[in-house]
Amino acid sequence: MTALQQSAAGDSKPPAWARRPTNLAKAVTAELVQRIVRGDYPAGAPLPPEPALCQAFSVSRTVVREAVKILQEKGMVQIRQGAGTTVLPSTEWNMLDELVLGATIAEDESLSILDDLVVTRRVLESDMAHVAARVADEEAIERMRELVDRMDGLVDDPSSYHEQDRAFHDTVMRASGNRIARAVVRSLESQVINTASYMGRTERSLCVASNEGHRRVYERIAARDAEGAGEAMFRHITDAWLVRRSGQADPDRLQR
Repeated sequence: MTALQQSAAGDSKPPAWARRPTNLAKAVTAELVQRIVRGDYPAGAPLPPEPALCQAFSVSRTVVREAVKILQEKGMVQIRQGAGTTVLPSTEWNMLDELVLGATIAEDESLSILDDLVVTRRVLESDMAHVAARVADEEAIERMRELVDRMDGLVDDPSSYHEQDRAFHDTVMRASGNRIARAVVRSLESQVINTASYMGRTERSLCVASNEGHRRVYERIAARDAEGAGEAMFRHITDAWLVRRSGQADPDRLQR
């Protein structure tokens, strides 16, 4: 018997959040997102009917309807009048959505979704580095140099190092002037910055190698070498991720 059936049958207590009056629709949505990503409700299958969901989560029909509406906005289900609600394939999901991406990462043991995230990030950031080498002002370039020098002194303090690491990348992105690309990268990073599978290993030698990559990016931007800056950023992001993948085989999707 599934957890949903047990709840519906009264064999288990409703989750603690179901007894709180605020944000019930969001809480139900988050649980349903996890179940869909996990495959409890596979693509093409109907979502359990309203009465079953109401009983499972101890909430009203209004709450369930709002939660299902949010699922539809995320591209996870299709609501058809008179035909119920059908779960859509993952190709339809909004992968930039916080709940969808977070749940997908949590369920992905192969790291393929993180590989895709890194590929997306390096395409955007390498292009922004290319542009920054052409348009960055001297203040931005000096800021990059200061950050790289500062990180040299933080290789024994991974937490502080990574804070400055993010600041360096953001400085390059800002210097490019591409607000949309920067927003996409920042959104993706915010979803995984505290995820162990993304952060991976953090020992001193890896920080040292990482900052060598930063310095190459800075030097190419300072030299106004657009092609070199783009390539340096591409290689830096790729190499850093391959190390953080903890020795797993190189995935094909990371090949240029």
